[in-house]
Amino acid sequence: MKLSWKKLSMTALFLILILAGCGQSSTAPESNGDQSDQGEEQNKDESKTYKIGVTQIVEHPSLNAAFEGFEKAMEDAGLTVEYDEKNANDDKSMNTTIASDLVNSDVDLIFANSTPSAQAVASATKDIPIVFTSVTDAVGAELVESNENPGGNVTGTVDTHPDAIPNTVKFLYEELGARKVGMVYNAGEQNSRAQVDIARKAAEDLGSDIEIKEATVATSADVKQATESLIGKVDSLYIITDNTVVSALESVITVANENKLPLMVGEFDSVRKGGLAAYGFEYTDIGYEAGEMAIKILKGEVEPGELPVQYPQNLKFVVNKETAETIGLEIKEEWEAELE
Repeated sequence: MKLSWKKLSMTALFLILILAGCGQSSTAPESNGDQSDQGEEQNKDESKTYKIGVTQIVEHPSLNAAFEGFEKAMEDAGLTVEYDEKNANDDKSMNTTIASDLVNSDVDLIFANSTPSAQAVASATKDIPIVFTSVTDAVGAELVESNENPGGNVTGTVDTHPDAIPNTVKFLYEELGARKVGMVYNAGEQNSRAQVDIARKAAEDLGSDIEIKEATVATSADVKQATESLIGKVDSLYIITDNTVVSALESVITVANENKLPLMVGEFDSVRKGGLAAYGFEYTDIGYEAGEMAIKILKGEVEPGELPVQYPQNLKFVVNKETAETIGLEIKEEWEAELE
């Protein structure tokens, strides 16, 4: 009996060791399974499709270029994005409807391309992240608390450099001898009113012998008549980045050229169309910079209100050589202009 008991004990010990070994080997696949799940989750995050709502106030090259820049930033970052694009065609009622539709369409972020577009979506939601571009005065438009600390759910890139408008007025005064500068703009656009105020201040700083003459419009159909109303009262024209006027810029160019008036503009696309010159930047660049901000927000790296509003990084002076010839203006070497 003792021998038999001994054998049984040895057998039991042997079985215990085997079971222990099996137990250890069974934990390895379980651990590998956890790692596999983590890897799948990571791949899932990388392949996520983000839904971005896009609202644009009107169709014109500068705003289109800004959106192209935004898309390029997303592409360069390797993000998969589904866009829900809307254009208000310069219709205020439609602009408000678009904002409401985008807020209710379960988007991850809204890209607002213009001041009116940004104002509409900012009024419609305090929860969905909003990144804007093509905005002139984000604080004045009540989109952010300050450029340095936006707060809330809104941030983005502005489309005016602090030196652009003062430099333009100074160029008109000192280089072209302008004394009565005509400005056509939509008084209903906050960004336009802000720019005209800056132009007035710049003129005042230069002296009492230069003044700004204004003509306001409500729609793009009013632009030609408003421009013509300034003829005989001004010796030059300056069109800022007003969405309504820029969308009908061809009519301003026609009137300016027929009357041999220098037409300064606010951005390069308007120079390419036939404006004489601009202190400006590429809208593609500010769209791209807005896209980089949106990427950080989408990835959860930062909240919109923590990202300072950005100015255009590269301010350049550009002249349209053909337009200068059309109005009989000689381009001076000392301007050091980059000729378009």
